[in-house]
Amino acid sequence: MSFTIKQILTGDLPRLGQAPPLAADPYLIPVSLRVNGQEHQLRLEPRVSLLDALREFIGLTGTKKGCNQGACGACTVLVDGERVNSCLTFAVMHEGRDITTIEGLGEPEDLHPLQAAFIEHDGFQCGYCTPGQICSAVAMLREVAQGDASFVSADLTAPAVELTDVEMRERMSGNICRCGAYVGIMNAIREVYEQQLTGPRA
Repeated sequence: MSFTIKQILTGDLPRLGQAPPLAADPYLIPVSLRVNGQEHQLRLEPRVSLLDALREFIGLTGTKKGCNQGACGACTVLVDGERVNSCLTFAVMHEGRDITTIEGLGEPEDLHPLQAAFIEHDGFQCGYCTPGQICSAVAMLREVAQGDASFVSADLTAPAVELTDVEMRERMSGNICRCGAYVGIMNAIREVYEQQLTGPRA
């Protein structure tokens, strides 16, 4: 499915399952995106953000549009395992890369450990920021496991990182919860972090 820039700006977008516009737009270019292991062949205006490509063109609406300027983290997805604010990057920049959205982390019958922990610890209220929070936490725990330092790490040369509350707050600071469910969010992340260190509890 392909849209013109005028349709995007005016909100006149055909939904999935509807016939695409008949008139070919000379400004659209072919883009192949691999999302959650599935290839999607699109024709996009080069300035379409990855966020809009995911939501409006592919139909994966789990990724949320919050501020649309990289300040809230609601649109966080994983690109080759690293967290990315999808509102700040163009879709055409991600051909050939593995994009994972909240829909690709788990299924209702087989939740990702962080998804299950967010439910158990009430890590959400309205839920709008939750997909971005979880995607960011998945990448953050991978960064910690790799020993990547943060702004508040005391020893930048240490081979391992201890995920203290201060470290967690700094590393998750790009994801805002306007409901203020930070205690539940931190408890959920800590549970999964400790499981990774010691193995799942019985």
